[in-house]
Amino acid sequence: MSAFAVEDLTVGYGDGAPVIEGLGIDVAAGAVVALLGANGAGKTTLLRALAGLEPARSGRILLGGRDLTALSPEDRVRRGLALVPEGRGVVVELTVEENLRLGGLWRHRPRARRAAVEEMYALFPPLERRRDAAGHTLSGGERQMLALARALLARPEVLLLDEPSLGLAPQATAQLLGVLRDTAARTGLTVLLAEQNVTGALSVAQRGVVLSLGAVVADRPAAELAADPALRHAYLGF
Repeated sequence: MSAFAVEDLTVGYGDGAPVIEGLGIDVAAGAVVALLGANGAGKTTLLRALAGLEPARSGRILLGGRDLTALSPEDRVRRGLALVPEGRGVVVELTVEENLRLGGLWRHRPRARRAAVEEMYALFPPLERRRDAAGHTLSGGERQMLALARALLARPEVLLLDEPSLGLAPQATAQLLGVLRDTAARTGLTVLLAEQNVTGALSVAQRGVVLSLGAVVADRPAAELAADPALRHAYLGF
């Protein structure tokens, strides 16, 4: 069953040439899909367009069969679409606890909000130990955990992640991706994961979609992509 679909999507900046042109992706409910490609392939532009931060020139974005293309970013969040952008998603002046409360503000009543925050601490034990620490004092790994926890508190149906492992140590990357995989399996969350860490992304994804110059050049099971040396060398750099 399709949870999320992109149909013939074209996106560009200003009057310039399209960055994404005629792109189509169909993502099953509860699947983790790795969005792969070299720098400049169009991964970040695609995620920004899906979240409503860049307008689509043409095409449709569908969540559960509902057309989101004309909706504002805020309305897309209310419909169940959440984006964790690269290197952002944390209010650095607020504590960990305050960031989490803010993330669940509009989704939960007070008692349920408290339970949801405690659930995030259980998923990310390092955050529980730093609950009173300001965001600007967190390590890169802790900030990325906090950004992911805030997004999960909104109970999205589809989670868009842009380079969550960027700048993280291997251990922090493995922990973050493991939580993502387990959460999707447990809750049915659908995930579109844009990553330069190809090996890590394919280890938690069921499927991989490879972009080159704004177009899909491969869409195959993750294990097949990881085992195809010609495609890896041509588009993924390893």
